[in-house]
Amino acid sequence: MQVKAIMVHQTGGPEVLKLEQREVGEPGPGEARVRHRAIGLNFVDIYFRTGVYPAGTMPYTPGNEGAGVVEAVGPGVSEVKVGDRVAYCGGPMGSYAEARVMPARFLVKLPDRIDDETAAAAMLKGLTAHFLIHSTYPLKPGETILVHAAAGGVGLILCQWAKHLGATVIGTIGSDEKARLAAQNGCAHTINYSREDFVSRVKEITAGKGVPVVYDSVGQATFMKSLDCLRPRGLMVSYGQASGVVPPFSVNILSAKGSLYLTRPTLQTYAARREELEAMARDLFDVLARGIVRCEVKQRFKLADAAAAHRALGDRQTTGSSVLLP
Repeated sequence: MQVKAIMVHQTGGPEVLKLEQREVGEPGPGEARVRHRAIGLNFVDIYFRTGVYPAGTMPYTPGNEGAGVVEAVGPGVSEVKVGDRVAYCGGPMGSYAEARVMPARFLVKLPDRIDDETAAAAMLKGLTAHFLIHSTYPLKPGETILVHAAAGGVGLILCQWAKHLGATVIGTIGSDEKARLAAQNGCAHTINYSREDFVSRVKEITAGKGVPVVYDSVGQATFMKSLDCLRPRGLMVSYGQASGVVPPFSVNILSAKGSLYLTRPTLQTYAARREELEAMARDLFDVLARGIVRCEVKQRFKLADAAAAHRALGDRQTTGSSVLLP
């Protein structure tokens, strides 16, 4: 069966994303074929496209998040059946396509109250927010936390969910428009890093105490100053590097700044077991369905326009979530 898919033959800029015809076969043992209705767009896709993260063999189809309908299943598949509405994030790359074959263990069934675009936009970002605030650092009511890129895809979900759990959220953003968006989505305090020193503002907001945890997806541009926002024995959660890779540093800095902790978590580890993935997805779908967390799709691009989507995402011209539509 022939489908349209984005293919990458070499690392580089958005122009290396090419729409081509590709053969998609029947699913093998433990596999399912999914016809996509919406495809998630994430910054990690840029890391693979540019070679920051190795993609493995060339050519390849980017993306590891989507939602759609199961068209066929291979032998031994018990997780889903033909006709199921499903969503996924993780597993082998290949979501930038009209349809694909993939391991069925990564698929979760969608409840009727969650639409395809929301599912495609929310799976990776929502499950990431879940493990960050429930597992990496379980938030407690009354705590004040710092979230970088608060108007980004993960940031907006994380801020809403953290507020629901009783935390006071300080969010950094880069424009007045993004400040308004962050404030509408759970941020009690916003800091525009383009004209304010976020360390000084965090110390001011916390009466000099600092915060117990910093959630940082920005990386190089914010990492070292984020350490100065932490209270003694605070936790630095570095879960992304949109501004570049954090350079090597002496671990003695952590002791000098207050016996700090540092972690670089990934969803792959926190959702490694099927039961963990299903439990996290149930929690996510529940807060989405009840309106506790909103995952608004702010940008929609045709699959053929994946290069334009990457340009917008890489230039930080997007807010909230974006999807590709096959």
